[in-house]
Order: sequence, then structure tokens, then C-alpha cells
Amino acid sequence: MNIEEKLFENAKTLIKKRYPKGWGGAVAMYSKNGNTYTSVAPEIINASSALCIETGSILEAHKYQDVITHSICVVRDDENSDFKILTPCGTCQERLLYWGNEIKVAVTNNDNKILYKSLKELQPNHWTNAYSDIEDYK
Repeated sequence: MNIEEKLFENAKTLIKKRYPKGWGGAVAMYSKNGNTYTSVAPEIINASSALCIETGSILEAHKYQDVITHSICVVRDDENSDFKILTPCGTCQERLLYWGNEIKVAVTNNDNKILYKSLKELQPNHWTNAYSDIEDYK
């Protein structure tokens, strides 16, 4: 099993454990140091203070001064539904860009297959292209 498949399984396992009934979502990220970080979105009362599913894993990697190399976000509508892969939102793409534009992220696709693309592929016209002195983004 390659790292992409392993991360998909890690996210599904967390969803099944954390959300045995109803909707569920989890992320799994892999790092340069060989660590896997998983997280879920916090349950909140006020939707305006919501955080993405990826946030916890991103913060854990920062806490341990680690470098994220791969990320997958997985959700399901309820315990009887198929799992879906969600492309990271624009905000999470910006958060992940901290580690450079070669990070591989799983993307939504018609076949719901495990398909990864680099941030550079997702954002070929990213704003950082206007700056030659931003080394991490090239």
C-alpha cells in the first residue's frame, strides 16, 4: 500500500471511530519526517467561527516543526454512504503552501479515485508567481 492509499485508509478509520453515525469528515497528512497527522473539524455553535477539517493537522505539523508532503480530506454523508475525497479549499491551500507548492493534495474527481496533484498544478497562476524572492514557492 502506497502512502496515498494509507492516508485514505487512515482518514476513513478516523471517520468510522469519531463519527459512527451520521456525517463524518477527517483529514490525514503525511510529513517529511514520516509522521501521519489526522484531524477533524471542531463542532461549534456559531458557524462563523468554523475551522476546516485540515486545520488541526496543519497546526500539529507546525507544533513539531515538521513539513507536510501529502494531504487528503475525506467525508461521508452518513454511515451508509460512500466516502468522498474533497479538494482542499482555497484557505487550506494557502495554509499548506507554507511548505511549498510541491505538496501533493488529494483532489475531487468524477470517479472518486485517489488522485493527487501538487499545489502548483491546482494554482498555476498563484499570486506568489509575481515575486521572484519567494524561494519556497518556486
